[in-house]
Amino acid sequence: MTPLAIAFLPLTDSAPLVAARERGFAEAEGISLRLVRDTSWAAVRDRLVYGQVQCAHLLAPLAVAVTLGLSQAPCPIAAPFKLNDNGNALTLSSELAAALDPDPRNRVADPIATAHDFAAAIGLHRRKPIIGIVHRFSSHAMMLRYWLGYAGINPDRDVTLRVLPPSLMTQALRLGEIDGFIAGEPWSSVSVAEGIGEIAAAGVNIWQRGVEKVLATRTDWAEAHGDDLDRLLRALDRAAAWCDDPANHEELAALLARPEYVDQAPSLIGQALSGRMPLRRGDEPVSLPDFLVFHRGAANFPWRSQALWIYSQLVRWQMVAPSPEAERAAAGVFRSDLYRRALAGSGVAMPGASMKVEGALAQPMPAASHQGTLTLAPDRFFDGLAFDPEDVAGYLEALRQS
Repeated sequence: MTPLAIAFLPLTDSAPLVAARERGFAEAEGISLRLVRDTSWAAVRDRLVYGQVQCAHLLAPLAVAVTLGLSQAPCPIAAPFKLNDNGNALTLSSELAAALDPDPRNRVADPIATAHDFAAAIGLHRRKPIIGIVHRFSSHAMMLRYWLGYAGINPDRDVTLRVLPPSLMTQALRLGEIDGFIAGEPWSSVSVAEGIGEIAAAGVNIWQRGVEKVLATRTDWAEAHGDDLDRLLRALDRAAAWCDDPANHEELAALLARPEYVDQAPSLIGQALSGRMPLRRGDEPVSLPDFLVFHRGAANFPWRSQALWIYSQLVRWQMVAPSPEAERAAAGVFRSDLYRRALAGSGVAMPGASMKVEGALAQPMPAASHQGTLTLAPDRFFDGLAFDPEDVAGYLEALRQS
C-alpha cells in the first residue's frame, strides 16, 4: 500500500476525500489514505507547499495564487482534479437581511435584484458592512466580488472583507463581529439553524457551475509520482460518483458528521447534499438544484478556461498585474492532461477539449468526448455575460462597461 496524506478543511465538499478513504476506493487502488484535518486555508496551503502532505483539498483560486506567488514565494501547483462545483452561500445577519426583500426565496431566486438591494442597504446600515470570507483567494470571495461589482459596489471600498476560517463564521456572526459571510457548507446551514443568519444568495445562482475546490499537489511531486497520482485520481473519480448518487446521501452525511471530519449534525450536512435548504429558521426548505455537484456533467474535469476565469478576476481586482507569462502560468494550474492520463481506459467520459467558453450554456448540451457520452450542464453567470478564455482582455473590458 502506498501511503498518501491529504490536508483538508471540515467542509461538506471534502466528501470525495472522505468517501475515498471510508468506502475503500483508495484502498482498492493500493493507497493508504490519511486525511489531515486543519482549521484554515492558509494552514492547508502551507502544509502542501512545505511538503507535510502530498496533496490538499484546496480553493481553486488559491492554487492559482500560490503558483503566481501572490502573498508568498511562487510554488508551482498542479490541480488535476476538481472535487466539486458550487456548494457555497452568502448568509447575512437578520439585521442586514431585513433591508433586502422580506421573502428569502425571492432574494435567492433573483440575484440581480438582491445585488441592487444590497447596494442600497450599505448606506443605511449602522456601519460599513463587514462580510466574512474564508480566504482572499477563495472561490467564494471571487464570486462575491463578481456579484457585488455587478451592482456597482466596490468590494475594496464599500464593504469590509474579513478573512476567517469557515468553522468560525457562525460564532463571529453570533458575536456581531461580522454582518454576514460567504462560505461552503455546512456553515450557512448551521447559522440558519441557530437563528442568527439568513441565506441571501446561493453560489449556484450566481454561476451555475462555479469552480470550487480542487485536489492540489505540488507540480514537482506530480511529475515524480505519476503512478501514485493516477491511482489517487481513479479512486477519487469513483468516490465522487458515489457521493453524487442521492441513494448514498444519508450514509455520506453520517460519515461527514464524524468528529474527525466535519463534526456537525448529519441533518444539517444533508441539506446541501440534497439541494433542499431552509433560508431562514422556521421556513420550509427551498429547492436549489445543483447546489453542490460532485461528479455529474464533467464536474471533476479541470477546465483550463476556469483557471483563466480565476486569473481574469485576479487581474480585475488588481491582485496580479496582467502579463502573458502570468496568464500562461494560471492556465497551466488546471492539469487536464494529468486527468486524461489517469482516467484513460476507465470508461469515464471526458471532454475532447480542455477549454470552453464559460457561461455560454443555457441548456444541457451533448459534448464531444474521447469515450462514452457526455452532457455538459448549464453554466450561465447570473448577469448573462460569457467568458471567452481566448480573449481575457476583451472580457475585462466588457466588465468595465457593464
